[in-house]
Amino acid sequence: MEIQQAFQEWFTSLVQLLPNLITAIVIFFVTIIASDFLAKWVKRIAKKKIENNEMLHLIFLLTRWTVIILGTIFALSQVNFDVTGFIAGLGVAGFTIGFALQDIAKNFISGILLLSRQPFSIGDYIKVNDYSGTVKEINVRDTVVETLDGEIVIIPNQKVFENPITNYTHSRLRRSSFTIGLGYEEDVARVTQIFLDVIKNVPGVESQPEPTIRAKALGDSSLTLEALFWVDQQDNNLFGIHSDVVTAVKEASDKHNINLPYPVQTVLLQNLNGK
Repeated sequence: MEIQQAFQEWFTSLVQLLPNLITAIVIFFVTIIASDFLAKWVKRIAKKKIENNEMLHLIFLLTRWTVIILGTIFALSQVNFDVTGFIAGLGVAGFTIGFALQDIAKNFISGILLLSRQPFSIGDYIKVNDYSGTVKEINVRDTVVETLDGEIVIIPNQKVFENPITNYTHSRLRRSSFTIGLGYEEDVARVTQIFLDVIKNVPGVESQPEPTIRAKALGDSSLTLEALFWVDQQDNNLFGIHSDVVTAVKEASDKHNINLPYPVQTVLLQNLNGK
C-alpha cells in the first residue's frame, strides 16, 4: 500500500512537472540552434573591423558558448532547479581550476589581448623574447615563429605579451647599415663620395631618406666608416639589397684602388746577448 501511494505521488509529480520539462527541453534545443545563428551573425559583423581569423574564430566560440550557457541556465530554472546554488558551485569550481591552471589561463588571456591589440600579423617579421623570425601562427595559447635558419619556435603568449615586441614589417621603410674599414692614407671626402654614388645607384635603395656615410671610430689599422641606407621592404628583400650594396662598395674600392685594410700586427724582435 505504501509502495502504491509512493508511486502515485511520484506519478502525480511527474505529470505536474511534465509541461515545465517539455518547456525546458524546447528552450534548450532552441538555444543550441540560436547560438550557432547568433555566433555567425556576430562574427559577420566583427569581420568588417577585424581581419585576424583566429580572433574571429574566438569571438564566434565565445558568443556561441555564452548563449548556450545562458539558455541552459534558463531551461534548468523551468524545472525548479537550484540555479543560484549551481552558479555558486561553478564559481568555486572555476576559481579552483583557474588557480591550478593559472599558467594556461595567463597564456589564454594574453592570447586574447594580443589578438585584440594585433601588434603583429601572420607573415610579419618580429623580434620578441630574444627570438627573431616570421610569424606563422597566432593561437590563443602561443605564437609560432619561424627563424631565418628555418627553426620553428613556439613562444607562450604570456612571454610575448610581457616582453618588448619589435615588428620589423610594420613600417614600410627600414634602415640597414654596415661598417667599412678605410686606410688612413685615403682621402676620406673622395672615398665617401664614391661610395655614396655607388650605394645610390643600387636598385632598391631609397633616394629619400638619402644614404649617408659617417666616420664612426679610429680603429687600430683603419678608419671605421658606417654606411646607412633605407629600403622599401614591402617591395624589396632587405637582406638581398644589403648584400647588393656591400658587393657594390667592394667592387668600387677595387675599381678606384681604395685601400680597405685588414688588421695588421707588427712584431718587434730584439737581439739579446748576441743571440
